[in-house]
Amino acid sequence: MMLISISYNPHHLSLRTHHRKFLSCSIDSPTPSIARKLIKDSKLSRDFVPKIKVVDYAPLIQSLSLRRLPDLAHEVFIQLKSDNLLPNYTTLSALILCFAQNGSVQRARTIWDEILYSSFVPDLILISKLVSAYEQIGCFSEVAKITKDVSARHSKLLPIVCSLAICCFGKNGQLQLMEDTIELLDSKEISLDSATANAIVRCYSLFGTLEKMEHAYGRVRRSGVVIEEEEIRAVLLAYLKRRKFYRLREFLSEVGLGRRNVGNILWNSVLLSYAADFKMKSLQREFIGMLDAGFVPDLTTFNIRALAFSRMALFWDIHLTLQHMRRLNIVPDLVTFGCVVDAYVDRRLARNLEFVYNRMNLDDSPLVLTDPLVFEVLGKGDFHLSSEAVLEASQRKNWTYRKLIGVYLKKKFRKDQIFWNY
Repeated sequence: MMLISISYNPHHLSLRTHHRKFLSCSIDSPTPSIARKLIKDSKLSRDFVPKIKVVDYAPLIQSLSLRRLPDLAHEVFIQLKSDNLLPNYTTLSALILCFAQNGSVQRARTIWDEILYSSFVPDLILISKLVSAYEQIGCFSEVAKITKDVSARHSKLLPIVCSLAICCFGKNGQLQLMEDTIELLDSKEISLDSATANAIVRCYSLFGTLEKMEHAYGRVRRSGVVIEEEEIRAVLLAYLKRRKFYRLREFLSEVGLGRRNVGNILWNSVLLSYAADFKMKSLQREFIGMLDAGFVPDLTTFNIRALAFSRMALFWDIHLTLQHMRRLNIVPDLVTFGCVVDAYVDRRLARNLEFVYNRMNLDDSPLVLTDPLVFEVLGKGDFHLSSEAVLEASQRKNWTYRKLIGVYLKKKFRKDQIFWNY
């Protein structure tokens, strides 16, 4: 069967002109007549072959999709069928996306089945857009159906389609569907690529149990895939939220504390696990191990130690921490100031604060540069919380650490006066 190439007739009005003309008129008229008028006005290319007429109405369907008119697009499709016109692949692609993006799931499924049972092979661009459309409307069962259909009819596309589906399910907490997709890959003896394997670990760390997360990481490790920084952070957060510090340290030893492409996050997490339980000797031992391994402490490293020293009222260790920071030219942030202020104010030694903070960057604008993972375990100090409330409530933009300390000390002084008056 020979098909003639598609060409546009220059003597007819453009499709854009006809769309404007039609869409500007009232749509109160019967839908079939509207569909027929659209088809008649859209003098698009047709391949006239005896008994078969292949047409391309993709621009028209895309225009209707942008205007949220899936019902009208469906009527155009029905009219094409009744006129014995066969939509080509681009028209069917436009139709299925129009229906999926506008919530007409059953109609989208009908077009998908028509593509599958014809001579057309769905391309990855269409499948990617279709998965994204179903994800936006929460129709994950259709994504699973696409995966199974591709597995049955176009297995060469399966690895990439499964990767799209796994990421879609994982981001939205659809763990059972994700596991079914993984099993489908296993049944075909298809190995996971690095991005998909890391996505699985991230999803289990966010929505699954620690056991499933550890199983997923074990699978990644056995396959030789290197776990990336984003996934490491997700796993660490899962352990820290559940305060499973021993298992966290086991995970870090498996990842390897010597990895340098992720910065200090691994060593900082080890220190954080000991600081959370106030195991000061272990904290000091691991800090020395970090230095011996050739890693340079950063602001988060020092603030983890400073928070532990502050809670334990170890003033000399706080002073040594500040001196070490000065030697490395590391500028304190709001968390560092909070450690100092809280340690002295809580022990009613506020008058001695001047001897400490005079050597700090008092006139800088307040910033929080500490890794948020620290707050998941150690929380925020009183000065830190008070300062954040002041900064959020105030319209002023010229706040400094000196001014925040002044406001905080006045507040504490008034609080003590009220207490003694009663």
